[in-house]
Amino acid sequence: MPVISAPHDFNEGRLFVDLESIFGCPLYLKCEGFNFAGSIKLKAANEMVESAERDGVLTPNSILVESSSGNLGVALSMIAASKGYRFLCVTDSRCNLSTRLLMEALGSEVHIVADLDANGGFLGTRIEYVQQLCASDKRYVWLSQYTNAGNWRAHYRTTGPEIADHFPELDVLFIGAGTAGTLMGCARYFRQWDRPVRIVAVDSVGSVAFGGEPGRRMIPGLGMSMVPPLLDESYVDEVIHVEEADTIRTCHRMARRGFLFGGSTGTVVSGATEWLSRHDTRGLTAVAVAPDLGERYLDTIYQTNWLQDLYGAHILDSERVTAAPPEDGSTSREPSRRPRP
Repeated sequence: MPVISAPHDFNEGRLFVDLESIFGCPLYLKCEGFNFAGSIKLKAANEMVESAERDGVLTPNSILVESSSGNLGVALSMIAASKGYRFLCVTDSRCNLSTRLLMEALGSEVHIVADLDANGGFLGTRIEYVQQLCASDKRYVWLSQYTNAGNWRAHYRTTGPEIADHFPELDVLFIGAGTAGTLMGCARYFRQWDRPVRIVAVDSVGSVAFGGEPGRRMIPGLGMSMVPPLLDESYVDEVIHVEEADTIRTCHRMARRGFLFGGSTGTVVSGATEWLSRHDTRGLTAVAVAPDLGERYLDTIYQTNWLQDLYGAHILDSERVTAAPPEDGSTSREPSRRPRP
C-alpha cells in the first residue's frame, strides 16, 4: 500500500503519496487538490487577485475575466464569490462538465468558445474573446494567467519551499507544463537552493509549449497551443512529452490502487515514471507535482464511452494499467527528514 505522509494540514498542499508500490520506482507525489478550489490553481489565483487589489486595478465595480481550461476558473470563482466580485470564465468545449457546473454554482458566468485557433487549439480563440470584452467595457479586468508574474511568484513563495521543507535531499522534480507558472516558480526557487535539483518539465504530445508540432489534445490542464510567455527554458533541464493514451492508463492504474487523480496528474506521473525507468534511481529522491484530483474527470477520462469514442475500444486493455511492481518488501519508504545543511 502506498505511503501517505501529511505532516501539515491538507489545505496547505503538503500531502505526499509514495507511488513506488504502484509503479516500482521511487517517486513521491505532492498532492495539491486538498483545498476548497480543488487544485493548485488556488495559489496563483490568490496571488494574482491580491496583487491586482494592491495595485488598484481591481475595484468594487470590476468584473474579473479570465481564460481557463477549468481549474483556474474554479479558483477564481471561489475567490470572486468570497470577495464580492463578478467573474466571467472564458473556456472551451474540452472543459469538464462538472467544472463548468461548479463555476456556475459559485455564481460565475461561463462562456464557451467553439472555434479552433491557428494551432488547432482553443487558447488563441479564448484570448481573443477576452481581449474583445476588455476593449468593449472598462469594467472588465483580465488577470492574464499567461503573462502575470504573480502566477509563478505564488509557487516560488509556496510550492517550492513546501517541497524543499519535506524533501531536503531532493534530486529531481517533475512538473507539468501549462501556463508554466508552477514550473517557473519552482524552478526559480530551486535554482538558488543549496543543492542542485534537476527540473524536468512534462508536456502533452500535441502541445507547442516547447516547440513541438500541434496536435489534438482532449484532456484539459497541461499543454498549450502557444509558447507560454512565462516560460524561460534556461531553468528547465529536460522536457518529456506524454501521449494522452499513456495519461489515461496512468490515471486508471492509480485509481485501481485507490488514488483518483486528474488528467494533469496522470500526465506528470506518466512522464516521471518513464524518465525514472531510464535512469539509475539508487538513492534518488524524486518528486512530482499533482495539480488536482480526479472527481472532475469522472465524465471524461474515467468514463468508458468517452474513452472508447476518442481513443478506441482497447484504450484500457494495456498491461500497463494492471501491472504491479515486484513484491520485494522494499516498495514503501518515508521521505528523508534530515535537516538541511
